[in-house]
Amino acid sequence: MTNILLDSSVWIDYFKGAKNVNDTFITDCIDNNLLCTNDLILAELIPFLIHKKELKVIDILRTIKNIPLNIEWDNLIRMQASNLHNGINGVGISDLIIVQNVINNDLKLYSLDKHFILMKKHFKYDLVY
Repeated sequence: MTNILLDSSVWIDYFKGAKNVNDTFITDCIDNNLLCTNDLILAELIPFLIHKKELKVIDILRTIKNIPLNIEWDNLIRMQASNLHNGINGVGISDLIIVQNVINNDLKLYSLDKHFILMKKHFKYDLVY
């Protein structure tokens, strides 16, 4: 089965207990050892968790399978140019890196950010939302 990369937007709402997150889906991914992360997502989450003194949560996040980032800058430039050409504005480099990581490692992405839906029309990757 395909590994699922949870975007920081999902993790943040999951930690808050927000209703827009599919808790059952995440629980199933945990039970089936399908969740994965990368250093970029951890770098977005961990400073806040340190600030909130959520050290156990940090330890748990660090046990999740970490997918290495292989940043291909020329590809990111092409992706961003394609976004702009297709009217998809405001996509940050970090989100392009996440999409590149998903594509390069044949992962599924679970995100709450709408621009991932827009980019999916132009780049081939699986998205859970």
